[in-house]
Amino acid sequence: MATLTTSNLSLSSTTISKPLFPKTPFTTLLSLSSPKPSFSLFSLSSKPTNKPTSRFASITLCSATPPHTRPDYIPGRISDPNYVRIFDTTLRDGEQSPGASMTPKQKLEIARQLARLGVDIIEAGFPAASNADLEAVKTIALEVGNAVDEQGYIPVICGLSRCNKADIDAAWAAVKYAKRPRIHTFIATSEIHMEHKLNKTRQEVVEIARNMVSYARSLGCEDVEFSPEDAGRSDREFLYQILGEVIKAGATTLNIPDTVGYTVPSEFGQLIADIKANTPGVENVIISTHCQNDLGLSSANTVAGACAGARQLEVTINGIGERAGNASLEEVVMTIKCRGESLGGLYTGIQTEHIVKASKMVAEYSGLLVQPHKAIVGANAFKHESGIHQHGMLKHKGTYEIMSPEDIGLQRADESGLVLGKLSGRHALQKRLEQMGYSFEGKELDDVFWRFKSVAEKKKHVLDEDIEALVIDELFQPESVWSLGDLQVTCGTLGLSTATVKLIDADGIEHVACSVGTGPVDSAYKAVDSIVKVPVTLLEYSLTGVTEGIDAIATTRVLIRGDNGFTTTQATTGEQIRRTFSGSGSEMDIVVSSVRAYVSALNKMLAYKNKPNRKVSVENSHVPASDAVPAGSA
Repeated sequence: MATLTTSNLSLSSTTISKPLFPKTPFTTLLSLSSPKPSFSLFSLSSKPTNKPTSRFASITLCSATPPHTRPDYIPGRISDPNYVRIFDTTLRDGEQSPGASMTPKQKLEIARQLARLGVDIIEAGFPAASNADLEAVKTIALEVGNAVDEQGYIPVICGLSRCNKADIDAAWAAVKYAKRPRIHTFIATSEIHMEHKLNKTRQEVVEIARNMVSYARSLGCEDVEFSPEDAGRSDREFLYQILGEVIKAGATTLNIPDTVGYTVPSEFGQLIADIKANTPGVENVIISTHCQNDLGLSSANTVAGACAGARQLEVTINGIGERAGNASLEEVVMTIKCRGESLGGLYTGIQTEHIVKASKMVAEYSGLLVQPHKAIVGANAFKHESGIHQHGMLKHKGTYEIMSPEDIGLQRADESGLVLGKLSGRHALQKRLEQMGYSFEGKELDDVFWRFKSVAEKKKHVLDEDIEALVIDELFQPESVWSLGDLQVTCGTLGLSTATVKLIDADGIEHVACSVGTGPVDSAYKAVDSIVKVPVTLLEYSLTGVTEGIDAIATTRVLIRGDNGFTTTQATTGEQIRRTFSGSGSEMDIVVSSVRAYVSALNKMLAYKNKPNRKVSVENSHVPASDAVPAGSA
């Protein structure tokens, strides 16, 4: 059993007490009693044990794991040594993925969903990147960072900064409006980064890190996280030195990033073990992990880090992020939920039934689709086509499923008994939507219902995939600067394609334009451009059928880049990059679907610089009274 003693807050040994495989059990061993602690996975010879006749009969499904109470949040300390904090960086590292730019409103909605999930810390962005990013983080700090639920839970709102005063000032200006603000600052510590990127000596890097952590604390921030970038390739002795110095300067969390996804689980677990054993003052801070997925090992490395004593895990929804992405929240959380006993009793505070909606929201807002075979949230994760598998599932679902789809907020389509068509009413649609994990009322339900009826008039049966495409097209769209009114196209082999488009602006005024092009989509896009008058470049265009058959709904996805402005600062390199914006649209007519997607991307781009005007409650102790308004009037 993994234990942390009060004297050294260190792990002893972790043994898998209920092996899934009857031949040879495995054990994870972390010993800190020797001069060089070791972290290893090795095979043990089988020994006679007093087990039930059927070993598999004792296997516990994820849904059967007992609930736990979340410990009170204290910077730098966790009262329960088995509790693991979940730090979500979807809105910061995840948004660094090409094409993943989101509007401030979309970021706020994702932050609210992360709060429903129960993540402990939300890294809301990189405020120094641009004024729009600062305002987006500030809005999340104000709204999500002050919303306490009935159990007293409220997420920490974190802002990233490089180790310089301007970045730290920007981060504090954004997150200070939250009840629990945090500044996360970083500097590279590997030889290759210090020599080629920073052009600084080890001593200079230590001095900068110490001074900037101290500066962040001097602003009034009591919760400061420090990351030695590229720790996975950094010299161990240098890591112990710089981490010890930032602890003395006031850091409360030490994040250990495998920035380039280079380590394997045994190496990363050993790294965490070594840091816990050799860093002076480590008993006064929380150790965190941040694993990139360049070798496909990010989730495995993250779990190995937790087994070695890390008590904060940095993850993203769907594993999105730079290059190959990050450790996936759903994979890490469900691993701990399903195998927590075997991992020494580890547990999190995540409400897993909200995972599916978070996954779909992030996929639509970011434009980064989830591959069908993705663990936990992929479209095929709970589908069984093999005859042998289907036979087992009919006998007992536990034969081929270690968790229930309901555990993550997904209902099985074939258990409702509802078949929807053109005669179905609002109540039937609403019931099916609830079974699919969506809750609609009032105007939202009306909008989805009329889209559903328009499809049902053309299809005999409307499938769950059709409904989901329509829901996503209505629910996850950016604020409407422009909306599609009408569209008429003429095309074929006898002449140039022509499109007439009617768009409606935010004030309800109709604008009509006609254009010719090389095809119906090209001519329609040119007509839209002549109305909107914002120069953009179309980078990607894709069209897929949601279901089988000629009457399938088509979903179009596009990626555009604004030709004027829309730049941001890249966090790790400091270079200015041009933002790209994704959009999606669904309709039975492929040209209408294409125009919906294009208008969606334009709306996202135009809404990107919108700055909400909000003030903080006077109850917040991190801001001066001049910036505050009475609670409830913000």
